[in-house]
Formats: sequence, structure tokens, C-alpha cells
Amino acid sequence: MVELPWRGDSSASAPTGHADAVVACSLQDGTLAVYEDRVVIERVPRSKFSDKTIPLDDVSGVEYERGVTVGYIQVRQSGVEADTGGLLSDPVDENTLHFARAGRECAADARDALRERIGE
Repeated sequence: MVELPWRGDSSASAPTGHADAVVACSLQDGTLAVYEDRVVIERVPRSKFSDKTIPLDDVSGVEYERGVTVGYIQVRQSGVEADTGGLLSDPVDENTLHFARAGRECAADARDALRERIGE
């Protein structure tokens, strides 16, 4: 069966393995978990990027784009050049996760939790 981005994703169910996270979101291309001292990005098997843990001291910002059908959340990391996407495309890099409509609320919660912790 083909999974269409606008049909939703598994954001309705909380991802396992992140019980002590402030916010954990299961998004289209992986799981984003915000902790008090770090951000964890776990990728789906089809991703060309690896799992990653970013200490909060290295987080310089967060970008959230709601999108019409597919949105994204991008964790800005000191020393890592962020992809900006193009006129009609979203950024694709090691610190960006995409989500369908069903993931908007959780991704916004993750954005807010990150901003609160980094003082943005």
C-alpha cells in the first residue's frame, strides 16, 4: 500500500523508548525527542541519514514550517550548515524531519519545548 503524506502519519501514537522526554514525536522520516539536555533524532530505515543526538548546548535555533500538506521541523546546530530548500522544496538534511497534517501539533510542541530550553 502506498502511504500518501496528506493521509497522516503515526504521530497520534507516542513513540516508544522516550518515556523521560519532554516531547517525543513520531514523524514521517523519523522520531524527534526533546529532553532537558539533548535532542534525539532517530531515522526510519529508508532514510539516507543516521540517528543523531544533539546536546542542547549545540542547538542554535529551530525552524518550523506548517506546510500545506507536508511541513518540517529543522533543528539548527552550531557548526552544521542547514539546508534551506528551494522555491518549491523543503530542506532535506540530517537535522530536518518532515510531517503530515497529523504531526503538526506534536512538531509545534517540540519547537516550543526547544525554544524554551535554548532561550529563543
